[in-house]
Amino acid sequence: MISLKNSFFNRALKLATTLSGKPARILKLLVQLGPKIRQVNWSGVKGSEISNTFFLIGRLLKAQATGKYKLPVRVTIILLAAVIYFINPIDLIPDFIPGLGLTDDLAVLTWVYRIAADELERFEEWEMEKVIVA
Repeated sequence: MISLKNSFFNRALKLATTLSGKPARILKLLVQLGPKIRQVNWSGVKGSEISNTFFLIGRLLKAQATGKYKLPVRVTIILLAAVIYFINPIDLIPDFIPGLGLTDDLAVLTWVYRIAADELERFEEWEMEKVIVA
């Protein structure tokens, strides 16, 4: 398993590993993602780009959990860990610290995005094909 020198993210990875085969629990976790994305003050960062990435990850994990899209287990776990880390307000730099609270979340998202970029792009193409066909 991939490890990041961040004990909070490593805990998120362990939890993600236990969730990866439990679609109902994944869907329950994803219910928390949208409100968290909307509550964050994205000013000062590439807000729409970052929030769009989190929404993309959420849609991908939902499609995986509902059986509409097949994703490698490793990628599922990494994406779930990123969502868990983002949703949890207490992490390496707690979210309530003004100006700094999202720094670690964005670093984790950037790291995870690099690992899962190909899968995220394939999923976006799959989504577009579904829209065109419908």
